[in-house]
Amino acid sequence: MLTYLDHNATTPCDPAVVEAMAPWWTERFANPSSRLYRPALEAAAAVEQARGRVARAVGAAPGEVIFTSGATEADNLALKGVALAAAAAGRPRRRLVSLATEHRAVLDPLRWLQRQGFPLTVVEVEPDGLVDPGRLAAALGDDVLLVSVMAANNEIGVLQPLDTVADLCRRHGALFHCDAAQAVGHVELEMERLGIDLLSLSGHKIYGPKGIGALVVRGGVEIMPLQHGGGQEGGLRAGTLPVPLIVGLGEAVERAIGDRQERARRLGCLRDRLWRGLEAIGDVRRNGDAERRLPHNLNVTIGGVDGTRLHRELRRRLAVSSGSACSQGSPSHVLAALGRSRAEAASSIRFGLGRGTGEADIGDAINAVAQAVARLRRPV
Repeated sequence: MLTYLDHNATTPCDPAVVEAMAPWWTERFANPSSRLYRPALEAAAAVEQARGRVARAVGAAPGEVIFTSGATEADNLALKGVALAAAAAGRPRRRLVSLATEHRAVLDPLRWLQRQGFPLTVVEVEPDGLVDPGRLAAALGDDVLLVSVMAANNEIGVLQPLDTVADLCRRHGALFHCDAAQAVGHVELEMERLGIDLLSLSGHKIYGPKGIGALVVRGGVEIMPLQHGGGQEGGLRAGTLPVPLIVGLGEAVERAIGDRQERARRLGCLRDRLWRGLEAIGDVRRNGDAERRLPHNLNVTIGGVDGTRLHRELRRRLAVSSGSACSQGSPSHVLAALGRSRAEAASSIRFGLGRGTGEADIGDAINAVAQAVARLRRPV
């Protein structure tokens, strides 16, 4: 049986979440925007209950939650929405700042905005994957409109110093957007306390359904909608609301917050056991800071092997990846930013542990990698 250790790519939908969604597909299928009869009002109430659950999970007000199709759409709405709103209002601030290790759902919209006339500064990270606050501060100025820094990296799992980033943004009068798709439900994260202005999250990273996420926008932040046609979500995201998915997101995020601490403790121990077993193989390097990282993530580079052959060997026994699921096999820009060569990036493995991961899975992973490496390093 294949051992699944790619929970940073996606998680299985919690059976309790599936159960919570079930009646909203068939029995309670009314459109929540209709509002003129009881079934529609019940659907609207379910949406608002889920909105409240998401808001509580990130320390925000329910009215600040905008439902989207996922974190990618939320990132696009945040970045393009802020930039286009500022341009329409004639504000002088236009420069955008981000990190070289951000997800492509952030970097690609930023580069699109750059082509539309918004200057972009991409800050390099340190070899451990963390941003140097001094280097970030040097990139800021009175012309900066928005800074986008993710909470937890999707490939190497490092946790950026969000409080420091937020403080720098406040000093320079810039808005702070945070892609928190890998962090919400896995580590403590409160928007108001940290000073985050816009936050993106996704359901399928926290045992919820695919196709649903949210952008949380602090009150007073102006964004321009990217789609029009119905006025839903306060006019910021037109389209009929997918009630089953929204209910599922609300259930998933509440359950993720509920078992977060215990899950982090258990998976952190399993991750450390996995690292010790892999390190014993020899010529194995951990990618990313050893301490400031997600408890369920481990990314390593294995020396002395061909990356393509390594993953070909492993895919018979392990579901793991060499980088972001969105990279579609291309070399990792995150590992390149850490100084890894193209060949080193190809021979890297991302392990993502999850609720269903147990001691036996860790043992299987260590044995599978050790045996594959021994075969590949054997002299011809």
